Order: sequence, then C-alpha cells, then structure tokens
Amino acid sequence: MSALSKPTTSEYIRGSLYGLAAVSIWASWIVAARLGLKTSLTPWDITAIRFGVAGLILLPYLLKKGLAVDRLGGLGLAAIVMGGGAPMVLVSYAGLLFAPAAHAASLYTALIPLYVAILAAVVLGEAFTVAKRIGLVLIVTGVLGIVWGAGGTIGSRQNIGHALFIAAGMLWACYTVAMRKARLEGLHAAAIAAVASLVTYVPVYAIISRASLFNASWRDLALQAFVHGVLVAVISFWFIGRAVSLLGASNGSAFAALAPAITAILAIPILGEWPATSDWIAMLLISGGVYIASGGLLPARFVDGGFAARLKSPR
Repeated sequence: MSALSKPTTSEYIRGSLYGLAAVSIWASWIVAARLGLKTSLTPWDITAIRFGVAGLILLPYLLKKGLAVDRLGGLGLAAIVMGGGAPMVLVSYAGLLFAPAAHAASLYTALIPLYVAILAAVVLGEAFTVAKRIGLVLIVTGVLGIVWGAGGTIGSRQNIGHALFIAAGMLWACYTVAMRKARLEGLHAAAIAAVASLVTYVPVYAIISRASLFNASWRDLALQAFVHGVLVAVISFWFIGRAVSLLGASNGSAFAALAPAITAILAIPILGEWPATSDWIAMLLISGGVYIASGGLLPARFVDGGFAARLKSPR
C-alpha cells in the first residue's frame, strides 16, 4: 500500500487487530515498570533487562536480514535505534520517577497518534484528513481529562515526568515514520533497535552498575524480562509494525491511544480499582477518536467529499 492509498476493509480489520494486540501489551509495560521501580530495580536496570533479553532473541534474525542501511539511510537508521531502542526507553522509564503511570499512559502512549500524524504528514505526505483531525481532537481531549483526573498539576515536580513522556513519544514517532518510509517489517525494525541497544547500552551499563540488578529477586527479574524483553520489545513491536504496514503510519499508530482505557479496564479485576466517572467519559472520547482517526468509523470519501465540502461551500 502506498503512503497515500487507503486500506481496504480486509486490511483495516487485520490492521486493527494487530494494533489492538500491540496496545494491549503496551498497557502492561507501564504497570510492570512501576512494580519494578518499587523494588530495588532502577530504570537503567529495567532497560538493560529489556534489551539484554530482546537483543539476544533477535540477534539471529538481524544477522540474517541486515541493518537495511540502503533503505533507511543514516538518518532513518538513527531514528530506528533511538526511537525503538535504549534512548526512548530510558526517557520514558525515567519519567515514571516523577509522574504516575496514568500520566505515562496518557502523555506518552495515548498521544503517539498525534505525534505520528504530524510527522507522517511532513515526512511521508500522509493526508491530514478532516476525519483524522476530528479523531485527534477527541483523543487529546480525553487524554487531558485523564491527566487532570489523575492529579496532574502545573509547576510541580510532575512536569519533569510530563516532559520526558512527551519526548519519548516523539522518539517513538520518529521510529514509526522511519519504519514506514523504508517499508521495514515490524520485526526487522525491532531487531535493529534491540541489537543496537544490546551492543551499545548493555556493556556500558554492566561496567557502570556492575550488574547491580542481580541484587533483585529472581521473581522481579523474571517478570521484567518476560514483559519488557519478550512481550514489549519483540511481540508488540511486530504487531505494531504489521498495523503500520497495513494502515499507514498515522492510522496504524492511532490504536496506541487506547492504552489508558485498556489499563483502566484491566485494573478492575486485577487491582480492584474502578475508574471515576470522568475517566469513563475520557475513555469514551479516546475510543471514539481512535476509531475515527484510524479510518474505521467514517469512510474517508464521506468526510472528505461530504462534510469537508460543506465546510468549504459558500452559504
């Protein structure tokens, strides 16, 4: 599918399933990271676990496929390594030291569609349709509602975490757009990012920390290794890569906005935490925005040819 072509119904359904699968996994990493940071583990420990495991798993695949420099170019390769590797992860994990998980799910994961849509419009020429604008407005409104309901304040220490979450989201947007532009498979891009972090970050971490992570219990290490090293860094990256391939960079990334809603719903049976009324309203806004922004609720021809035309017509 070209950068400007619209997905078929079959492609949309398959892309949606991939996107939903990816974001369901993403909902778990924030919870797992917060649990890890309550133990003796630090953001640097968890990052080392993530790429130590994922890098070793994906190394044989990368040796077979190569770095794809001919397709990515130097700038694209840097975007993949930084946006999907240790720099993005360190920035997002560090944000959790200053702000709660609900803010991470909102300002980082849920706003990814906005970051990607803007970057994809500039770099890939993806249409910034009326439907996409409406969807993104609903998403941003819902996200701000969740942050407000979770106690977000201006001028506090939390704002450091907010800035880090936004920076992490922008790095991920660069990863997504670079992957789409080079037409890389999701697993190939994930392998480049993971192995690059394995050979650059992990050795530096080992020298500086002297493997302090092994002071943690094996249960804590096993949890972080499975969630971050396998589910997030390998499986979810493949899922989101398929969604982007089928739907386009901005449409495929729209499903990331569902992370706060999925996290809140999972918290009901797991933690016994029921969302407040304002959270339910925000989640409905986000969910509606995702469906519209991803192209699934309103046919593009209706929005572009009908609603948009009426907006432009003289009265």
